[in-house]
Amino acid sequence: MDFLDKLVLPQSLEHIALLHYMAILILFLFVPYISLVIGGTIVSLYAKRKGKSDENGFYTKFSKEVIAFTTFTKGAGVGLGVIPLTALLLIYAQILHNLKVVTIWFFIFAFILITIGLVFVYTYRYSWVFTSLFSSVKLEEREKEYSNFAVNVARVNRKSGFWGIIFLLIGSYFFVGGINLALNPVDWNVTGVLYLFTSFSVLVKWVHFVTAALALTGAFLLFIYFFWEGGKAFDNEEYKNFVKKIALTLTFFFTLFQPIFLLLNLVALPSLALSSSVFGFAVLSLLAVFWIFHLLYAMLKRSNLQYSGMVFLLMVSALLFLIISEQSAFRNVTKKQALVLSAEYDATLNAMKGVSTIAEISGADIFNGKCSACHKYDQKLVGPPYKETLPKYKGDVDKLAAFVLNPTKINPAYPPMPSQGLKPAEARAIAKYILEEVKKY
Repeated sequence: MDFLDKLVLPQSLEHIALLHYMAILILFLFVPYISLVIGGTIVSLYAKRKGKSDENGFYTKFSKEVIAFTTFTKGAGVGLGVIPLTALLLIYAQILHNLKVVTIWFFIFAFILITIGLVFVYTYRYSWVFTSLFSSVKLEEREKEYSNFAVNVARVNRKSGFWGIIFLLIGSYFFVGGINLALNPVDWNVTGVLYLFTSFSVLVKWVHFVTAALALTGAFLLFIYFFWEGGKAFDNEEYKNFVKKIALTLTFFFTLFQPIFLLLNLVALPSLALSSSVFGFAVLSLLAVFWIFHLLYAMLKRSNLQYSGMVFLLMVSALLFLIISEQSAFRNVTKKQALVLSAEYDATLNAMKGVSTIAEISGADIFNGKCSACHKYDQKLVGPPYKETLPKYKGDVDKLAAFVLNPTKINPAYPPMPSQGLKPAEARAIAKYILEEVKKY
């Protein structure tokens, strides 16, 4: 990862905050897209195999349509897959700069594997066009002129789909593993891929991702077939009922797993990652899932698909709320790192300006001006006494400075501490001063 460290520069706290928001927006593009591609490929391959074994043309037709719908266009693979993943890799490299966390290597492997997987999947999609073409040619003509070519196309169709989903699943495992590692500072010292295969939390998060991808795919198929532009025109009522049954079953079955996995992933987060925004957006995601259950039940009971659009919207919303929740957790665990990067940024900026950084900021002056009215060592004022709060920091200046910069409500017996609008260097000076002063008591 040293080569990436050379490409990035220390950033101010404002820039780091912007990077977190950019990561959310990029994940908004990448995660739903790659989920639909993975879910659509799995469903298409299953329907294709089922159609061949049962000699049922409905399955074969459905297989071809599903992969066409869920992969959109060739440009989508680049615009919604490759480019966002590249941008996300660079953002994480910037935020985790100099930490030597192998998250970035996991993202690099994910990028390579997912890119290869997308090439195979789009080959599988477009090989269906030739397969359909040859199946429409009369037998005697095919035997004379197209036999060998038809066999090769069928082989490409069969193998490209298989290898596509294999590469995508392995690539997504590396991607999820990188996200999970970034959320757990206690594991930042791991140095190899063994972490991926020994971490139960990675496995749970990946299974959550795959089941969510299949649930989203089912909701998307309901949306495309029965809502978008008034619904798809079916030539055959029997085929319409066939599609309806598969899409509803797929959506309902895999949505059942979402509350369980959501809660498991929330419990697995370290205490450092937790905050009101993490819980709040997780709850919103959970509420969206329960609303989906209500609408699916109504559609199953009444055999009416009028809520198809709403189900898909809620499914996407649940996914987006979950992304915001996890990125909020990531921001929480990297607060100390953000302070370090910001201090490097200030030093670099001052060096470029020719400003000396030797003179220290007076922590005592800032404390007397901003903190002393609410805090004392052994007395309860507006805030709690330091003798109750400082032991948990164990002399860690950066950890205390991170809280001073971004205070959150911890003790329900006291009002939340407002932000003091301090610069990182000022917050560190106050933290250092307080920790030195308490030693006198």
